[in-house]
Amino acid sequence: MASSKLLSLLLLLILPLSHAATFEIVNQCPYTVWAAAVPGGGQQLNSGQTWTINVNAGTTGGRVWARTGCNFDASGHGSCQTGDCGGLLACQAYGQPPNTLAEYALNQFNNLDFFDISLVDGFNVPMDFSPTGGCARGIRCSADINGQCPAELKAPGGCNNPCTVFKTDEYCCNCGSCSCEPTDYSRFFKERCPDAYSYPKDDQTSTFTCPGRTNYRVVFCP
Repeated sequence: MASSKLLSLLLLLILPLSHAATFEIVNQCPYTVWAAAVPGGGQQLNSGQTWTINVNAGTTGGRVWARTGCNFDASGHGSCQTGDCGGLLACQAYGQPPNTLAEYALNQFNNLDFFDISLVDGFNVPMDFSPTGGCARGIRCSADINGQCPAELKAPGGCNNPCTVFKTDEYCCNCGSCSCEPTDYSRFFKERCPDAYSYPKDDQTSTFTCPGRTNYRVVFCP
């Protein structure tokens, strides 16, 4: 009886792992980035290096992003110019704007994965987010947004979204009863990265789907 219970427990532990999605995170930038993932933690990636994480089925609110201008001590404490997550190398919370985001939810409605690139928290590093199984075309945001950023949105190492700067309902869309429309600032992002979310209520053409159990690759500076 005891051995049966132990076997059942082991199966429960192993089963979620067998349905995990693999995320291959690649730094093709000519500079070091500190990759971050929730869930997943974080890791320094020099140019050309790769970090692989496994994410359990059913995960929602998943994010992958690059941090720049970081300095961490031997205990993994420090800070980053962009994308900082509470001063930790191994992130436990989302990063601070501006940061380009790969967002996903796994095995949701009809057992589909939903994924997108979001500029709602601004932009710091060009990104490609693609399934590796060929179920759908990838999403890419590789424009020189930092170099073309409007002066009022410029930030050290990146380009802020207007909500971060102005904190108004017009840009943040945080009042349930008000309409929230595109603005000149959201159009600036949308024109340069048509597939990416440019403001909080951007159209659904910015969300892509794949069957559950698909694996993915996130590339910084594709």
